[in-house]
Amino acid sequence: MDNTTYIALSRMDADLRSISVLANNIANASTAGFKAGHMQFSAYLAKQNGTSSPTEKTEAYTEDRATWRDFRQGTLQQTGNPLDVAITGEGFFSVMTPRGVRLSRNGRFQRLNNGQISDASGNTLLDQSGQPLVIPPRDVSISVASDGTISSENGVIGQIGVVTVDNLLTLSEEDAQTFRATTPTRQLQKRDIRQGMLEASNVDAMTETSHLLELQRDFQITSNLVDSESTRRKTAIDKILQIQS
Repeated sequence: MDNTTYIALSRMDADLRSISVLANNIANASTAGFKAGHMQFSAYLAKQNGTSSPTEKTEAYTEDRATWRDFRQGTLQQTGNPLDVAITGEGFFSVMTPRGVRLSRNGRFQRLNNGQISDASGNTLLDQSGQPLVIPPRDVSISVASDGTISSENGVIGQIGVVTVDNLLTLSEEDAQTFRATTPTRQLQKRDIRQGMLEASNVDAMTETSHLLELQRDFQITSNLVDSESTRRKTAIDKILQIQS
């Protein structure tokens, strides 16, 4: 393969990665609390052989640097479910998973048979001290204050823990709903929680779909270039062999 093909293949590889990220965004456009992912690319410069300073030339390859999350607030949607809660502004819910404590913006919770509050995956919601929140069996009317305090007709049950990290870019995504903190977390003293509401995904489905179509076209054009280069090289080799025979 010549350098043109290698450069084109680097672009195709980057396009495939972007298509995967965009497809994941679109698939989770209706997932509560989901944060859109985006790719970061850069040009990888390689010096051409046989050149020297100051007329040195370089070749620019597309390099996939990282995937980053857009943590902007999603719109709030009214559900009327007393155990649906949304955080406005900064912060994450803490949930206990089989892998340990994880952070989430998905406030779609439910009451288990043992009284614990959990998300759809069965991960239990934790309070400010890192312990599972439990609703006593006889408690029926559940209310959640803006500071996360859960109460019933029988009194205060506990307070939802809301944590954050100093740098959101240090969070490691594990699935569409949970993140693993790679740096210490801290409880937020000022929080604003809304009962009976959910934070929608911050994915703009129309924009993402349009971008996905553009990437698919770009991938096809680049693929055609690779095929054309392959045909050109094969034709050139055939002609050389004919001349030499």
